[in-house]
Amino acid sequence: MDPRAEEAGNQATGGAGTPAAEEAGRPATEETGRPATEEASRRVSTLELFFDLVFVFTLTQLTVLLASDLSFSTAARVALIFVVLFWMYGAYAYLTNQVPPDRPSRRILLLLGMGAFLVCALAIPRAFDDGGVVFGLGFLAVVLVHSALYTREHGRDVVWYAVPNSLAALAVTAAGLFDGPRADGLWLLALLLQFVTPFFAEHGPRRRGGREAAALRSQLGALDPAHFVERHGLLLIVAFGESVIAIGIGIGDRPLTADLFVGAFLALALAGALWWTYFVRDEHGAEAAFTATPPDRRWRLAMNAYYYAFLPMLLGIAYCAAGVKKTLGHLTEQLHTGPALALAGGVALFLAGDVAFRSVLRLWPVTFRAVAVPVAAATALLGVRLSAVAELLALVAVLVVMLGAEARWSPCRPASRPGGGPS
Repeated sequence: MDPRAEEAGNQATGGAGTPAAEEAGRPATEETGRPATEEASRRVSTLELFFDLVFVFTLTQLTVLLASDLSFSTAARVALIFVVLFWMYGAYAYLTNQVPPDRPSRRILLLLGMGAFLVCALAIPRAFDDGGVVFGLGFLAVVLVHSALYTREHGRDVVWYAVPNSLAALAVTAAGLFDGPRADGLWLLALLLQFVTPFFAEHGPRRRGGREAAALRSQLGALDPAHFVERHGLLLIVAFGESVIAIGIGIGDRPLTADLFVGAFLALALAGALWWTYFVRDEHGAEAAFTATPPDRRWRLAMNAYYYAFLPMLLGIAYCAAGVKKTLGHLTEQLHTGPALALAGGVALFLAGDVAFRSVLRLWPVTFRAVAVPVAAATALLGVRLSAVAELLALVAVLVVMLGAEARWSPCRPASRPGGGPS
């Protein structure tokens, strides 16, 4: 990073004399006893992983909600709840990248944030009924704890994040007081407030302090690439773990027959192929892409790759898990439309998100994965007209052929823009 950009980033935080390494979420060398270069590649802490485990419980609850009523309206509400929740998860992941939980006060606040997410998760099944206010208050606590932690890095500039996020939480809380379109409208208002928050974050401090846009973008992009990529990869692997748990829940207390084991192994093979899709190729390429991207462009890259593109990937896992729960007990039967669409649509949604992820980071190729999206979605017809086993076999085959063709004809390579990092 250019020293002038570091100096501008320090001024943007309002903290005179703060070392540049500390601004990027890395404790000063004299505090840790290690060189600053070591801090640049710090690992995800066990407390952050603990936080992710609690957050993924919200995804589990959403899967339960969807499995209880596999309809388009429930699927839409599941998506709406998760989009709102994942915004604040991303905010915490970004925050702990810059403000690591390496002090008792930060750890206590992060534990409080975990408790608030747990309240949200427990209220999810009734978030659009009598539990809406409880969900909203839990979400408001998530926002307030995040804002308190953010003051450690951005000082008074936290107002540009805290105000729109708090208004979004209040809109969700108010939605719990209404039913029908009014409640849905307030949820959409919360979503809109979250989507405009990056605009305030990027332009608000400049309007107040007359700072250069490049300095603000460098401040926002002062991320540790290795930690940021690893953090989201761990979130994804925990989500895959929840999809494996869905296999056991789907089997329940049914007799352990040969057919049941075939279905269970097919569901595991499906989860394994989805794991392969991201972790064998995408993760290392993503870290290289972030490292090659200048700080003033890294923040937007993080938003596009690990929020907008990651959303359909995680939702796809949840939908697929709901389909597995409803499928394993009816392997040789024709499926109803809901379970068949949840299973195939979940895989297609994951692949669509991965295509977007790769496109944002310029990780080629994407052609085979883009072609696999509609093919995976079409396998729902096999579930409806033939059987659940036929659909599971087809989905595994689609992914295996996609990965095999990609490895054979298109070796993965990150592409960089001239004079800068990936777009």
